[in-house]
Amino acid sequence: MPRTPRADLPRLMLEEFRLLRDLVSARLGLSYAVEMRGSLERRLQGRLTALGHGSFAEYYRHLRFHPLAGAEWEEVQDLLTTNETYFFREDYQLNAFKDEVLPLLFEQAKGRKRLSVWSAGCATGEEVYTLAILILESGLFHGWEVRVHGFDISKRCISTARSGVFGPSSFRVTTPEAKRQYFEVRPDGAHVADRIKAMCHFSQMNILDQDRARLLGRADAVFCRNVLIYFDQHARRRVIDILHERLVPGGILLLGHSESLLNVTTAFELLHLKGDLVYRKPRASLA
Repeated sequence: MPRTPRADLPRLMLEEFRLLRDLVSARLGLSYAVEMRGSLERRLQGRLTALGHGSFAEYYRHLRFHPLAGAEWEEVQDLLTTNETYFFREDYQLNAFKDEVLPLLFEQAKGRKRLSVWSAGCATGEEVYTLAILILESGLFHGWEVRVHGFDISKRCISTARSGVFGPSSFRVTTPEAKRQYFEVRPDGAHVADRIKAMCHFSQMNILDQDRARLLGRADAVFCRNVLIYFDQHARRRVIDILHERLVPGGILLLGHSESLLNVTTAFELLHLKGDLVYRKPRASLA
């Protein structure tokens, strides 16, 4: 049953929605169709109350011109991004990564003995730690420099990821054996084992920030799962262009099960694995 809007809260008028939608798109790359006006209204109404604004027009001006707008954008980012995640999510793809992608990356990188894997839009970090566990379990990279780097636009999510402490909802598909082997259960939650945590690094970063992405160096593989669905077509192209530029030749891009690069780019090759389809940057690429 739809929630009845509270009469005492500011309503998001159509023209205000258009202004905010365009501002959010320009700043964060997130896309809001007209039918999502109610969702945007519900997510941001509390911020108007917190700041004492009587209308969304006032809030728009705050985001555009206020000296402390940067701090408010931190709040907006947390409210508008979806951070649903858990360990070992979408195991069919993770199995393909462990059994087929990692041996491929081993062969490509064995001359330098360095492996860099990214989780773009990592939310609270469960995917990052999962990838580190799979890399360790593969047994291929002993003695290598291995870094699994997660980044997300949400400061709150990155803080949780760095803590490495998780509650029961993060373990909904984790086997008891894996939980015993890679986590230490304490009164405040399950702590990621030090040997896994040492492989993982986190940054607060907008995936559209090309300059920040360059600071991370090059990646052998990038997980960008269920991220593109929130962006408009222009932002999707920018994201994929940035990831393509950051991948080493022969590097692998893994998307969510409902996402594809159809009508986005032709810069990647489609690689057919036994259990999944992934994208590969051509090995002959100079970028």
